Amino acid sequence: MDHDPKERLLLPSRAAAVAANGPHRRATAVSGGGGGGGGVAIDVHGLKRRGGGRRSWVRVDAATGASEAVEVAKPALMRRLDLPARDLRLLDPLFVYPSAILGRERAVVCNLERIRCVITADEALILRDPDVAGGAEAEEAVRRYVAELQRRLVDRADDLPFEFIALEIALEAACSFLDGQAVELEAEAYPLLDDLTAKISTLNLERVRRLKSKLVTLTRRVQKVRDEIEQLMDDDGDMAEMYLTEKKRRMEASLLDDQMLQGIGNNGFGSSFSAPVSPVSSTPASRRLEKELSFARSRHDSFKSADSSEYSIDELEMLLEAYFVVIDYTLSKLTSLKEYIDDTEDFINIQLDNVRNQLIQFELLLTTATFVVAMFGVVSGVFGMNFEVALFNVPHAFEWTLVITGLCGLVIFCCFIWYFKKRRFFPL
Repeated sequence: MDHDPKERLLLPSRAAAVAANGPHRRATAVSGGGGGGGGVAIDVHGLKRRGGGRRSWVRVDAATGASEAVEVAKPALMRRLDLPARDLRLLDPLFVYPSAILGRERAVVCNLERIRCVITADEALILRDPDVAGGAEAEEAVRRYVAELQRRLVDRADDLPFEFIALEIALEAACSFLDGQAVELEAEAYPLLDDLTAKISTLNLERVRRLKSKLVTLTRRVQKVRDEIEQLMDDDGDMAEMYLTEKKRRMEASLLDDQMLQGIGNNGFGSSFSAPVSPVSSTPASRRLEKELSFARSRHDSFKSADSSEYSIDELEMLLEAYFVVIDYTLSKLTSLKEYIDDTEDFINIQLDNVRNQLIQFELLLTTATFVVAMFGVVSGVFGMNFEVALFNVPHAFEWTLVITGLCGLVIFCCFIWYFKKRRFFPL
C-alpha cells in the first residue's frame, strides 16, 4: 500500500492523527517534551478562515442615515475601496495595534480604541466582533457610535461633509473613553497613595505598583491618539486626502465634462481629430472644441495629482485641533498623576532610608554596648580562675573591681559616642 511521503516522515502518533483528520484538516502539533508524543494542536486553517473570512459590520448610509448589519469579506472590502491589506489589518481584532487614522484615496481608516471603522463619502462601515475580549463593552460602544452618527445626520446642524462627521464622532468617543478611564484611575490613585503615605506595607506597595502599571499603559494609549492627531495637523497632504466628498464631487464633475465633450466630438467633430487640419481651413468651432478637450484632460490629470493647495483644510484642522486640546488635557492629567506617584515614591524611599539608617545606628550602638559589657566577662573570667591571687584576700576587692570596670566601660562607651558624633555616623 502506498503512503504519502509526508506521512512517512511523521511519528506514528502524528501520522495517525493526520490520517484521522484528513488532508484538509491537518493541525500543527507542538511537542511538550523531549521524546514524548504529547502536544498542543493548533488549528491553522481555522485561524486562516477567521482572519480572511467574513466579518460583521454595521453600515451607515451617508444620505439617509439608515443602518444595517452586513457581512463583508476582507478581500471584497479591499477591492471595493482600493485599500491595501495592511490598512485593514489595523482593524483586525486578532491583532493588537495602537490607535491610527489613515487617509486614503477613497476611504478613511480609523482605529480609535473601541471604534474600528472605514469611512467613505457614501457610507461608514463599523466593525463589530463580540467574540473578542471585552466584546460586550465594544458592542455597546459601536451601538452608541451608530446612534450618535444617525442623530447627527438627521439634525445636520453644520455643513460638515459626512466623512468629517463620522471622524468627529469617532474622535469624541475615543477621547471620552480615555478621559473616563483617566478619571477612574485618579479616583483610585489618590486614596491609595494616602494610605501608603500613612502606612508603609507590602500590600500597599503592591497595589501602588499595579496602579502605576495601569497608568503607564493608559498614558501610552492617550499619547498615541494625541500623536496621531498632531501628525495629521502637521501634514496638509494627509488632511487633504481625507476630503472624500469633495474629491468624489470633483471626480464626478470631471467625468461628466469628459463624457459631454466626447459626445459632442462624436456627433459633429470626430473627423477633426483623425487627420491634421491646416490652420486656414479649420473652423473656429473645431479649434474651440480641441481646446476644451485639452483643458478637460489636463484638469482630470491634475485632479489625480492634486495636493493640499486645492482644498481648504481649515475646517478639518479646526476639528482636529479641538480634540487635540481634549486629549492633551487628558494626557496632562495622567502626567500630573504620574508625577504625584513619583513624588510619593520618593517620599516613601526617603522614609525607608530613614528607617534603614535608624536600624544601622541602633546596630552600631548595640555593638558598642556589647563590647563594653564584654569587659565584665573578662573580669568574671579572671576571678573564676582556679589559682590563688593576692587580690582575692583584699577585703571588698570584688566590689571595687566591679565599680572600676563599670566606670572604665562607661568612659569607653562615651568615647565611642563622641567619635561617632564627630564622624557624623548618626546625629545625636
